[in-house]
Amino acid sequence: MTFSTYLREGARVGLRPFRLADGPEFTARAHESRDLHHPWLFPPATIEEYEPYATRLAEGDGRAGFLVCELGTGALAGFVNVNNIVRGAFQCGALGYGAFAHAAGRGLFHEALRLVLGHAFAPPGEGGLGLHRLEANIQPGNAASIALVRGAGFRLEGLSPDFLHVDGAWRDHERWAVTAEMSLP
Repeated sequence: MTFSTYLREGARVGLRPFRLADGPEFTARAHESRDLHHPWLFPPATIEEYEPYATRLAEGDGRAGFLVCELGTGALAGFVNVNNIVRGAFQCGALGYGAFAHAAGRGLFHEALRLVLGHAFAPPGEGGLGLHRLEANIQPGNAASIALVRGAGFRLEGLSPDFLHVDGAWRDHERWAVTAEMSLP
């Protein structure tokens, strides 16, 4: 199935919001990708988990979720979420993302992350989120994720010990960040 309306389009991928109708494909792809994601990430793998997840991403100002779709087919390649959006003087959000196994290693997420940065930093009057800063907190052993954000221009800002509870334990995370000024072409 193809989609004619994406929030942002690149050469090979487009970004669009989550929909409840995407549940069967999303959960099938998440199930197929368990080995790729473990121990870093645990996206919803059942419809019962997916529906409240997608609903939270579609409602409210505190987060925004994007499905990464392959142009031409509309197939889901993964997702990028901007979580914990704080307005006021901060204008910041925290990224969460995951490629699905069939799309991993093909450069699609390098393109997708660039599209998300463009959307996140664009003013609301241009349909964007109007943010100033995005952060990505990544476990030090997750080389693929670190390479992704480094390639997108994020800078390493430090280490946060015992930062997030992941896979049954509190895990250290490196703090990577980019600002709107840093991401300008």
